[in-house]
Amino acid sequence: MLPNLIFNYNNVFYSFIYDDLSGCIHRSKEYAINYVYSGEMILDNGNERIHVRKGQCVFIPRDHHITMYKKTFEGEKYCGIFLMFTRNFLREMYGKLGYNRRSSNAQKLDNSVVILPDTVELASLFASMTPYLNPDIKPKDEFMELKLQEGLMTLLSIDKRFAPTMFDFSDPWKIDILNFMENNYMSDLSIEEIAHYTGRSLATFKRDFKKISDLTPEKWLIKKRLEKAYDLMKHSKKKVVEVYAEVGFRNPSHFSTAFKKHFGVAPSAVTV
Repeated sequence: MLPNLIFNYNNVFYSFIYDDLSGCIHRSKEYAINYVYSGEMILDNGNERIHVRKGQCVFIPRDHHITMYKKTFEGEKYCGIFLMFTRNFLREMYGKLGYNRRSSNAQKLDNSVVILPDTVELASLFASMTPYLNPDIKPKDEFMELKLQEGLMTLLSIDKRFAPTMFDFSDPWKIDILNFMENNYMSDLSIEEIAHYTGRSLATFKRDFKKISDLTPEKWLIKKRLEKAYDLMKHSKKKVVEVYAEVGFRNPSHFSTAFKKHFGVAPSAVTV
């Protein structure tokens, strides 16, 4: 079987997925659009699943926690083009495009994934990028920079709310730590990533966490994951091999060691 391929040209990513074995956990810290050239991409935000298929393009908000499943569809393997709009790029374009006098109360987009409408501009953009789906043809960075500019201009032409949304450079608002961790404790997030998604530096996050728990963030996560694993094995009759990854552990050995230390018995004793 061919290996999966992902290559990056100046924040433009081309992806070829040759198997359907696993999802790609994607947490973009930047705004992005993803075009599906073939196959299917399923976006799961924990509450709903959005299917993006051949010829469709989706907008992904900055700091949006989502799991991408890139799959075969109607006999075609997944192939896609991902454009990432960094803060530095947007700051530069902000000045060039003359948005410095925009209204501070202009309406913004909701913080959710948006499947973009079919437009001539989008079709033209991706038609011009498909020759580079060939990994043997490497474009110059300047060309990809122009494609990012074209992608941004296309978004701005689709909906006027993209401008106040993407040109907002204020610091992220601090969201409730405990609420975020209760909703995301089973995700494979590092403490640094959790701090970022709650709008804090790592030092500020740890300082704020001390105000709500006697445990460290790391110990809180492990305890929460182990309790969930116990519940799944005890009441849903799931096996260790089914549970450890589901609750956020990376390998069964680490899970088993932590479980025995916390509950005093091996996880296999619970599943009997």
